[in-house]
Amino acid sequence: MKKVAVLLSGSGVFDGAEINEAVLTLLHISKHGADYQCFAPDMEQIQVVNHLNGEQTGEKRNVLAEAARIARGEVKPLSELDAAEFDALILPGGFGVAKNFCDFAENGADMRVNGEVLAIGKAFAEANKPAGYLCIAPVLLPHIYGEGVRVTVGNDKEVANAIEKMGGIHVECPVDDIVADDSRRLVTTPAYMLAENLVDAEQGISKLVEKVLYMAT
Repeated sequence: MKKVAVLLSGSGVFDGAEINEAVLTLLHISKHGADYQCFAPDMEQIQVVNHLNGEQTGEKRNVLAEAARIARGEVKPLSELDAAEFDALILPGGFGVAKNFCDFAENGADMRVNGEVLAIGKAFAEANKPAGYLCIAPVLLPHIYGEGVRVTVGNDKEVANAIEKMGGIHVECPVDDIVADDSRRLVTTPAYMLAENLVDAEQGISKLVEKVLYMAT
């Protein structure tokens, strides 16, 4: 049985992992007969946002504890993730990626990546193990794979320009499709960068999971 490590950046689209993307990812991994383990960094969230009104609350929350809400408690600290024990890596999106996994939300193309997240991404890349990055998560990829990596966030010009400024190659892509960088065994999909509903998001995510697991064969 193939094993997939899934990295969660909290819980909630505005300050953590995009919950629909995360659940759809876990669903499709299971539907393909693979196993997964969720991981998250044991760190304080950069922000906590009231998802009713979009305002910051001033609270302090822990990314690992919040991710446990999605994983039904079955989540481990990112420090315990050993790439050698898994066949593939998948990162759902959400603003937690742009705030907790890196500081793209604040600094754009001048962003820096969380050290633990960067090390894990590079560990899978250097082991030539397949990976899938959803939604805004592809902003991490120039830092992980280096110049020339082919990715998509859909058709967001500002984010695409930032990715290219960091050395990546952005490929426009509809919500129901994927972009594969076969030489790097890497797959990306726009998900809620473009999706207007669950059906939109599900189509691309299902293709991404299927492709990643095929690459892990």
